[in-house]
Amino acid sequence: MRQPWAVDYDPTQYLGSARHYLAGRPPYSAELGAVLAAELGLDGTGRLLDVGSGPGVLAVQLAGLFEHVTALEPDPEMLAVAREHAAASGVVAVDFVRATAEDIPRLGLPPMRVATFGQSFHRTDRIAVAEAVFSLLEPGGAMVLVVHDLDASRAPAGPGHPPIPDEEVQALISRHLGPERRSGQRPASWFGSERFEETLARTSFGAATIVHAPGQPDITRDVDGVISGYLSMSYAAPHLFGDRLDAFVAELRRLLESRTATGRFWDWPGDTAAIVARKPG
Repeated sequence: MRQPWAVDYDPTQYLGSARHYLAGRPPYSAELGAVLAAELGLDGTGRLLDVGSGPGVLAVQLAGLFEHVTALEPDPEMLAVAREHAAASGVVAVDFVRATAEDIPRLGLPPMRVATFGQSFHRTDRIAVAEAVFSLLEPGGAMVLVVHDLDASRAPAGPGHPPIPDEEVQALISRHLGPERRSGQRPASWFGSERFEETLARTSFGAATIVHAPGQPDITRDVDGVISGYLSMSYAAPHLFGDRLDAFVAELRRLLESRTATGRFWDWPGDTAAIVARKPG
């Protein structure tokens, strides 16, 4: 039986957002690869499947830990950016598959050592996808859900630039789009709130473990980067604004420029959490 948060893929979720993602989203911890290598004994062998790869953030960051990477993503614009990102980063042992996580059982993929989900697992039919990944993994392989975690540690002092005025920006978005956040054609609340480790405990994986990599304390963005950050979010994707997009961007730019004397903002996403579920073997 499909779970309450099982969803069919909505191709409008990130419509128009792909070109903003790399420019606007904060990176994961620079130490994430080292933490996962130590946790999983990664040594440059085996294959990585990055599910919901988006513009290839995790696929590129972790590529050096594996022989080959497969970036799985249903959005064609995201895949195009992922190809460019991999090429610019010198990652060549990679292939790109346009498909959803729910398609995994039908794709004929080879066994994987690790399957990662970078802030994408909540958009899937969680139980069914976890079971599909379990079947795909090599014995001893792992499913890893990667997220930013603001609660893992106290925020550092920062590099001296003001923080992004998120509350004011969220109020501006609400004035343009209304108070209910949407993701494509659905309310953003559609995807459910059960903790990932609770979901995984009800699958063949059983209990998961959580490891953290320290966040980067010195991430800064200029005004354009902050604007891209919001336009990369499904709840503020460009298509949602319709013919009001230019007006929204202009108003957001005025707001941001009035809140920084340096022209830059500090972006603190927290530490990077990796929820690790292992296949016996």
